[in-house]
Amino acid sequence: MCGIVGYIGWKEAAPLVIEGLKRLEYRGYDSFGVATENGDINIIKKSGKISESGADLSALVGTIGIGHTRWATHGVPNDCNAHPHTDCTGAIAVVHNGIIENYAVLKRKLIEKGHRFKSETDTEVIAHLVEEYFSGDLLAAVTAAVRHLEGSYAILVIAKDDQRIVAARKSSPLVLGIGDGEVLCASDVTPLLEHTQRAVYLEDGDVAALTASRIDVYHDGVRVERSITHIDWSVDDAKKGGFEHYMLKEIYEQPEVFYNTIKALEKDTRLPMLRIPAEITVVACGTSYHAALVFRYLAQEYSSKRVSVEFASEFKYYTPPLRDMVIAVTQSGETADTLTAIEKAKARNCSTLAVTNVLGSTVSRSADWTVFMCAGPEISVAATKSFTGQLAVFMGMVNVMADGKFTEVLAHAHRSIERVLPQEMGAAVSLLLSATEMFYVGRGVFYPVALEGALKMKEISYIHAEGYAAGELKHGPFALLSPETPVVAICTPGRTYGVMLSNVKEMKARGAPVIGIGVEGDTEVESIVDVFIPIPEDHQMVQALTVSVILQLLAYQTANALERDIDKPRNLAKSVTVE
Repeated sequence: MCGIVGYIGWKEAAPLVIEGLKRLEYRGYDSFGVATENGDINIIKKSGKISESGADLSALVGTIGIGHTRWATHGVPNDCNAHPHTDCTGAIAVVHNGIIENYAVLKRKLIEKGHRFKSETDTEVIAHLVEEYFSGDLLAAVTAAVRHLEGSYAILVIAKDDQRIVAARKSSPLVLGIGDGEVLCASDVTPLLEHTQRAVYLEDGDVAALTASRIDVYHDGVRVERSITHIDWSVDDAKKGGFEHYMLKEIYEQPEVFYNTIKALEKDTRLPMLRIPAEITVVACGTSYHAALVFRYLAQEYSSKRVSVEFASEFKYYTPPLRDMVIAVTQSGETADTLTAIEKAKARNCSTLAVTNVLGSTVSRSADWTVFMCAGPEISVAATKSFTGQLAVFMGMVNVMADGKFTEVLAHAHRSIERVLPQEMGAAVSLLLSATEMFYVGRGVFYPVALEGALKMKEISYIHAEGYAAGELKHGPFALLSPETPVVAICTPGRTYGVMLSNVKEMKARGAPVIGIGVEGDTEVESIVDVFIPIPEDHQMVQALTVSVILQLLAYQTANALERDIDKPRNLAKSVTVE
């Protein structure tokens, strides 16, 4: 879960690589480094955030460069463990995203052959393996070296006096950008957007030799052609646009995301296939898992489909009986556990459908069909607009299953999202500032919404928050309720409205302060809670959207008041590309 960037062309490489790494800092931020080739290999690498570094780049000259921003997996974050890593001679430099699972065995064998290691990382074995096979041809050496690697990797390699970057990937994303007399490479497209909109996505097992004027891709030693994809995101899509944080900008983009995704789905002629499978298994992680749970509730209520939802991280080891269709949900399209789930589903002869945000991502090439959410690049680590994009896809699927019953509802849902965006929640935020733990509760479709609200709060405010189906609090968690344990209760009209009112009263009786979310004008809810947050009265699907946005804003405003690092919360990375 690191970010890598490379450049070869006619400009000075180091400034471009540094700028690209800053765009990838959401993938890793505990250390960084850059290497350039100019008749020698020059390297600067340091612990800490690249965005806060005043590193002197004057020593990094040359038009060939590679860089890395790290999220530590092997070895503590320090200058020595930062990438790039070099061979014994310092003539070969490597940056790497992924995990080399057999690095300990390889390291021991290389040490026996006389190689000297300087770091605690798994990545350094790659540099020494390339050295072991290097006899003047960098492409041949990298091709030979990667055959020994087990695990996941996206790597960029440069060598002294070699006017190429050699790139290779397996189970970690790597995209190449084709410019005018220049080629860029990165873990995702955001560093490329300022330079080009033409991209080539490498496949698993590809090794590529890059010069300023061409890309040569090889697979199993045979030269292959990889198609050029046009990226329709703009540079502005990846910038803050006047907002204090990317997260807030992305929250405000949600009406457009929902509208655009629904409109795109209306033109997707493949969706009627969802009427065919009797059973659907959805596999996802984190926020995507919560979106899948919303889908399960809606599908069960409005169609005859049997939908089950599984954690991708468990699916590999405890695979349930599978029939008909498996849907894999991943914002990045590169989530390691979810990609493995696709492979297992195919092995069980299930049809596979991917829901993702990234055109050309690994999952979109692995699944039988892909549905894209129109969310654009999401920079903040905490997912917001991608969650809404996933809900749009799932609600569109439910609409297909229900023979278009909700077409009109979904066509206007974005307007309700717009209405809740200006919500000022100062009273609710004040109630939470001294809290160290809290609960979110809901019933039915609002149970997974509560789970997602709790996840957002814990991710960016560091308040320990847990989501529960409201009736489950009495089965243990009630012991934790006190005046110091706030509860956020989702209390909207529907079949569970009366029992939710009773649940809220039970929590109040234990002294817990309650923030209630209900429809505008609901005086009954307002009268029994400490802080009332209104949402527009609308269809249940739309209310799932508006409540989700309210909970995002509550987490954001709380974290902002606590002066947290909102876009880059501690210990987290945007795309979980390792198991």
